[in-house]
Amino acid sequence: MLYLKLFTENLIFALDALRQNRTRTFLSLLGITIGIFTIISVFAAVDTFRANLQTSVDKLGSKTIYIQKWPWGGGSDYPWWKYFQRPVPSYRDYKMLTERNTSFTGISFDIQISNRTVKYLNNSVEGISILASTGYNKTQNFELSQGRYFTDNEVNAGSGLCILGADIADGLFAKINPIGTTIKVMGRNLKVIGVFAKEGEDMLDITSDKMLLMPLNFAKNLVDIQSDRYDPQITVRGKEKVAVDDVESELRGIMRSIKRLSPAVEDNFALNKTTIISAQLDQLFGIVDIAGIVIGGFSILVGGFGIANIMFVSVKERTNIIGIQKSLGAKNYFILWQFLFEAIALCLIGGLLGLTVVYFLTTAATYIFDFKIVLDIANVLRGIAISVVIGVISGFWPAFSASRLDPVEAIRSK
Repeated sequence: MLYLKLFTENLIFALDALRQNRTRTFLSLLGITIGIFTIISVFAAVDTFRANLQTSVDKLGSKTIYIQKWPWGGGSDYPWWKYFQRPVPSYRDYKMLTERNTSFTGISFDIQISNRTVKYLNNSVEGISILASTGYNKTQNFELSQGRYFTDNEVNAGSGLCILGADIADGLFAKINPIGTTIKVMGRNLKVIGVFAKEGEDMLDITSDKMLLMPLNFAKNLVDIQSDRYDPQITVRGKEKVAVDDVESELRGIMRSIKRLSPAVEDNFALNKTTIISAQLDQLFGIVDIAGIVIGGFSILVGGFGIANIMFVSVKERTNIIGIQKSLGAKNYFILWQFLFEAIALCLIGGLLGLTVVYFLTTAATYIFDFKIVLDIANVLRGIAISVVIGVISGFWPAFSASRLDPVEAIRSK
C-alpha cells in the first residue's frame, strides 16, 4: 500500500509538472513519443509483412520438399554457373522414387508452362500459367469451389480435362456454369471439370487464381516435359509424424542412389523446402528490426536526456521540500523512489502517446487501404517496457542526487 500511495502521489506530481511547464515538458516528451512511435511502427510493419509472407510460404507446405535443378536462394555469392550445368529432375527419377517410397504420403512430377492464352467461344484470358501434374492433390492443399478433381484413371490415361483458377473461370464464363464446357489451350480442346476456390493475391504471387491444371500425360502431347524451359520438378510430401529433416535426409540418399553419385561427388540436384525461405525472411526482417531500433533509439536517447533535464530542474525546484521531508523522517529510498516514479510516469506518458499514434495510423490504414496491419499485444507491451526502462535510466541519477541531499542544506536553499 505504501508504494501504491507513493506512486499515486508522484504521478500527481508528474501531471502537475506537465501543467506548470507545458512547453518544456512537451518538447522533452516529444523525443520519447517519436522514438516509441518509430520502433513500434517498424515492429508492426515487420510483423505484418512477415505474417503475409509466411501465409504465402505456408501454401508451399511445411512438410513438402521440392526436388529441382536450382536451389532457392540468391545473393552476390550465388554460384549460378555451377547449378546451370545440372540436369533437370527427370520423369525416370520420379518413377524410381515412387518405387522406394517409405516416408512420403504423396509424390508428383510437375511442369509449368507460362504465359499462355485460354479461349472459350469469343472470350479469352491471357497470361495464364499451365501446371501439368501426376498428382497435384497428393502434394498440395487446395479447395474447389465447383466440380471435382481428376480420377486416377483420368490422370494415367492423360484425358483432355482441366481445372481452372477462379480468375480464369470469371474471365471466360461470366454467367455460365463452367463445369462441362470445352475450352481451347495451345490448340487443344479441354473439358472443364472443376474450378479452384479464389485465393486472392499474396506477396509471393503464389496463387491458383490464374492457373490451369491438367494431367501430365496430356501435357506430353503438347510439350517436351523434360525440357528445362518448363521447370520440371518432383514434389514430395512427407508423413505428418516424420520430421521434414528426416524426409530430406532420406530423399537425398535415394536421389544420390538413383543418379549413381559416388560419396565424393556433390549433389547434382536441389532439395528445397519452406524453411529455407523462412530463414531468409527472418534474416531480412532481423536487419529491418535493428534499423528500426537504431533510428528510434536516437529519438529515445534525445527524449531521455530531456526527461533527465526535467528531473534535475524538478529536484532543484523542490530542494526545500526534500529537506523538509527528510527532517520529518523520510528515508533516502523514499526520496529516490519519489523522483524515479515521476521520471517513469513522464516516460510512460510519452510512450503511450506514441502507441496511440501507431494505433490510430494502423486502424486508418486498415480501413482506408484495406490492408490489415498487425499491432499485437506483444508490441504494445514492448513499447511500455521500453518507456519504463528509459524512465529508470533517465531518472535514476537525478533521483539519486535528490536522495543524497543534506536535509539542513536543502532547507536553507529556499
